[in-house]
Order: sequence, then C-alpha cells, then structure tokens
Amino acid sequence: MLRQTPNGRRCELKREREDAVPDGAVSGGVAAIFSNREAVRPEIADSWERSLRSVDPSRGCAPTHTECATDLWNASPLRRPIDELADDLQQIAHAGFVVGVTDEWGTLLWTCGGRVMRRRAERVNFAPGARWSESAVGTNALALALHNRRPSAVFSSEHLVDTLHDWVCYSSPIRSPHGKTLGALDFSTTCKLANPLAMATVRAMAALVETRVRELQPTSVARDSAAKVALRCLSRTEVTVDDAPVQVSPRQAEILALLTLRPDGYTPAELSLALYGDRPVSMSTLKSEVSRLRRMMGGGIAAHRYMLTAPVWCDAVEVLRCLSAGDTVAAVEQYRGPLLPHSEAPGVVDWRHRLEVAIREAALQSNDPNVAIILGERIDHDFELHEHALNLLPPTDSRTPLVAGRLSVSRRNMV
Repeated sequence: MLRQTPNGRRCELKREREDAVPDGAVSGGVAAIFSNREAVRPEIADSWERSLRSVDPSRGCAPTHTECATDLWNASPLRRPIDELADDLQQIAHAGFVVGVTDEWGTLLWTCGGRVMRRRAERVNFAPGARWSESAVGTNALALALHNRRPSAVFSSEHLVDTLHDWVCYSSPIRSPHGKTLGALDFSTTCKLANPLAMATVRAMAALVETRVRELQPTSVARDSAAKVALRCLSRTEVTVDDAPVQVSPRQAEILALLTLRPDGYTPAELSLALYGDRPVSMSTLKSEVSRLRRMMGGGIAAHRYMLTAPVWCDAVEVLRCLSAGDTVAAVEQYRGPLLPHSEAPGVVDWRHRLEVAIREAALQSNDPNVAIILGERIDHDFELHEHALNLLPPTDSRTPLVAGRLSVSRRNMV
C-alpha cells in the first residue's frame, strides 16, 4: 500500500489505472502489468482483468436487475437480522455512509443512509434491485467480497467504472452457519470522508448478522447431525464437508452430482445404469462406492433408494434454480464450465448436455449482451453466442473488439 495522503494515493491510482485501461481496453493482461508494482493491489488488478471482459469502464451506473427487490428481500434469510440491527446501521450511515445489503449474486436488496448520501448513491444506482456483481459493474468492494469470500475495500480509482472514482467502499460477506455465502454488507462513502475504521466496523456488523442468522435457524436444522456438504462440479471438482476440503474419487463425485441433480433419487439398478451404462459391474461395487460416500458425508444418503436425506449445495443445481427463476445473469455467473468434464458416466454426460443446452438457449434469448459475453468465455467455440453478443453491442462499446475477435476465431475453427 502507498504511504501518502488519500488525495496523493488517489492521483497515483488514477495514473496507474489509465496506463492499464486506456479507453476501456486492456493490453497484455492487467495482472501481469502490475505484478511488481506497489500502486495497485494484485486483487484489484485481477478484478480489472475479469471485469473488462463484460463491463465498459465508461458506463454510467449499475444496471437494474429486478423490479421485485422487495419480494426478494422479504424472502431473504438476512431480512430479520438486518431489521433488528437497522438502528445501529442507521447510526453508521449518519456518519457519512450509505449502507447496503446484497444477496449472494450481488443484487442490492436493502439500503439506508442520510438524504445527501442517498441522493449521491442513487446517481450510480446504488439502490434496491441494482446488480453490483463484478460482471455487471466491474471492480467494487461488494463484488470482491462475494468473489473472494473475504472482507474487501476499494478506493477511488481502484473502481473500474469511471463514475465510481469519487467513492470508497468497504464490504464483508455474510455466511450461513454452514459456510454458504448469503450476501454481503457494504459501507460506502466519498473519498473525502474515507475512514480506515470503516473496515473493522463492517466486519463486526457482518459478524453480528451471521450470529443472528444462526440464532434464528429452526431448531430442527440446528440439531441436524449430518455434515454440511458442498459440491462444485462445473469445470472442476471440489467437495467440502463442514467447510473443509475433502478428497473424493471421480466415481464418488459422479454419484454425488447425480444425487443432487435428481432429488427423488435412484433405485440401485437406475444408479448403476447412470454410472456404468451397459458395462457388467456387480451391485456390490456400487454399494461399496455409495457407502464410502455416505461415511464421508456423515450420513445423508438413504440406503434402499439412493437419495439425499440432508441438504447438499451444488453449483450445477444453483444454475438450474436461477434459470427456473428467470435469473439468466446469475445463472451464467454461476456456470463455470461443463459438468464434471472428464466423466464418461452416461448419466453425467446426459446432465452435462442438458445444462449446456439450457444455459446456452437462455443466453441466446436474452437481450443483455453481458449474458452472452460471460457465457462466451466458458463456451468459447460457440459461433452463435459470439455473434449474438456482437449484435447486441453498439459499435462504440469497448468490448466490441474483444467479442469480434472471439467470433473470428470461432468462424475460423468451423472451417
């Protein structure tokens, strides 16, 4: 970090950002440019590079994602804890901040602040219903807190979008007792009012919210003895049990993915067919694999009809949930790539195809160019996706050359 006045640091950051992001373009990779320089933190440079794939730095404000923020807020597990802490948050806001709470995708659901700060915040659409994810509005503290799953601060020109350069933001993720990110709490103010104590305050308030979330859980959930399991199976395989990573075999990952994607479960014969196809595999082999997975999970799998009896979070299921809710932006942000890409199990191959077709069709039907741009990174060979994104972008958009390049490569590879 630079040891200089806030104004001096702001000027230095502005110069460094202009070097890295000339007219919204990037050359040679932002992260590489700053790997040995003090002015820009590595997490900011990495975020700029990710953000420039879908965000024009000259955009005026965050996009409105939903007109139903009130409904989302009423259904959020954060509403009651925030309501209980509202007086404390209002006091913080009156010190020159605007306070915001998002869901896990970065959609603002609740804000508070004094009249002057709220007016300033509304100019950049820091208001309920606006999307503040990295792919929607570029580098900001809310987006970094959600992406990196840790408290983050973004100062002035560290923001990618030009209209946010007068702001300083401090954010902390809010997690459930089982480690799932529920959203983020943010304190934002102007550069003149920046206060280093704000980071400690936002962390403390987020911890209080997490405590109330835990205390408000139904007794039956609190007493559940099964381990809390999460499966990430899009593009990679990662399993955590009680927030700790565990090693699983490819076959165990396949079984867990199939069970999460089909809540009503499988008969032993159905699961064997989904895993092995027509290959002659004994039923004892299947039972042994399921038993090992059950032990790893601390239970949670029924014995006669194989189905989950305890919640398992799964990124593939989240994609389908977002698509069912009509939230295409959240779906493409969650979709990191094909389901268990190295698996040849027939049931996994079928679900992989279903997911890719569903997310692709949703992107092609969307009028939001960000959707096709983001998905085009993950399905980079798809000519139609790149063409759709290019048709939605105005010629003056800084991302147009990037999408045109992807389209050219996909055309060439078709020959």
